[in-house]
Amino acid sequence: MSTMRAARTIWDGCDGKVSNLSMQKLLYLSHMLELGAGRDGIASHEFEAWDYGPVEPGLYHHLKAYGSSHVPNVFSSQPYTGEDQEYESITEVLQQLGDAPPSKLVAITHWDKGAWSKNYIPGMRRLSIPDEDILEEYNLRAKGE
Repeated sequence: MSTMRAARTIWDGCDGKVSNLSMQKLLYLSHMLELGAGRDGIASHEFEAWDYGPVEPGLYHHLKAYGSSHVPNVFSSQPYTGEDQEYESITEVLQQLGDAPPSKLVAITHWDKGAWSKNYIPGMRRLSIPDEDILEEYNLRAKGE
């Protein structure tokens, strides 16, 4: 699992038309699908509950200089390919939400029964979102709750 490799795959799948905020949400949803498939997830580090939803801090700091603009290809990692299991989860998320506006992605990841909601405390920083909570969110969504 590699956050930067996953981010490069998302960047390629969005033809470079993705902001840091959207990248974070697409990465989170891809990570959730990986966990739901019984795999280790896709992010190198735990997500944290920030004001605008789940954030992988290392990726955030790598991309923060670009603000709300589309990020350039600043990834030294090669993207996942069809031979990699992670590619399937990323591709599924991108097919459904790759063109979604950031506001829709924020709304999805702010779900009141989700892992972000369970761990977010306004004004607090560095609040981890355990993979167990993300998997629980996956299971609730899979049941249609």
